[in-house]
Amino acid sequence: MDIATSQKPHERLAEALAGEMDAVNALIRERMASEHAPRIPEVTAHLVDAGGKRLRPMLTLASAVMCGYPGPYHVHLAATVEFIHTATLLHDDVVDESKQRRGRPTANLLWDNQSSVLVGDYLFARSFQLMTETGSLRVLSILSNAAATIAEGEVLQLTAATNLATDEEIYLKVVRGKTAALFSAATEVGGVIAGADEAQVQALFDYGDALGIAFQIADDLLDYQGDTAATGKNVGDDFRERKLTLPVIKAVAQATPGERAFWERTIEKGQQSDGDLDEALRLMGKYGTLEATRDDANAWAAKARDAILTLPDHPIRDMLHDLADYVVDRLN
Repeated sequence: MDIATSQKPHERLAEALAGEMDAVNALIRERMASEHAPRIPEVTAHLVDAGGKRLRPMLTLASAVMCGYPGPYHVHLAATVEFIHTATLLHDDVVDESKQRRGRPTANLLWDNQSSVLVGDYLFARSFQLMTETGSLRVLSILSNAAATIAEGEVLQLTAATNLATDEEIYLKVVRGKTAALFSAATEVGGVIAGADEAQVQALFDYGDALGIAFQIADDLLDYQGDTAATGKNVGDDFRERKLTLPVIKAVAQATPGERAFWERTIEKGQQSDGDLDEALRLMGKYGTLEATRDDANAWAAKARDAILTLPDHPIRDMLHDLADYVVDRLN
């Protein structure tokens, strides 16, 4: 298969897995239907149709195909992963009182918080129905553990996000919970359903874990220096929402007493006024925390690349290697 090298890695991956992704999308549409509650497909379709790279389900398909799996249950698992992800997005937007997602108004803004929460619950339930159809207890264990870890990470973030005592170790726990857990589960179950040996399954888990951490660190950095048109988010949303992400954590760790008072007022107490975002950016610039955060993202991307070196030589392995670079190349 000749796949243009000028394409971005996730686009090459999508092209290589086009047939499988078509099956995943068809299954998603089939299972998000509801005979009695038409609002469920309305709300789900709003988010699903908004685009997104479908990165997580593609990771499941890629892992299974790379390990020689002929199907069909990698399609079920990929749809499961996408349902879990979509459910968490619906819940996140309610918790964060978000107004925009993927460049479009959020579901909670167009409908209401109740609809977003309940449709998210429905998608979680659907995901469990899907994963049981594989007949694999190990797959069920991996994905159900991931769902619990994601929820735990979100709850941890509630208390850690506005507490200046939050350090890089706690931040990493939050990221591993709310983001990396689904990446690593997505890659791990692909290997498990393919019957890959334990070393390969571990390599896939390690790849997903490091990729998810790199992805989230890059996302947090883009919040302060990204292009709104490209990211679909407003620059400084995390600051306005009082989220202690890595660039700010690094700045707080080096702050003078006066600077710490600024962070206490704006993040802990939520007393923000015009010019505070500019001051936050100045302080991050003073201590080079944006550059240091970029270095951390690159280091995790390198760990992801290294993790799959032991996997069988395969065109998809090369795409996954390049994908690890791409998640941080978004910063350029």
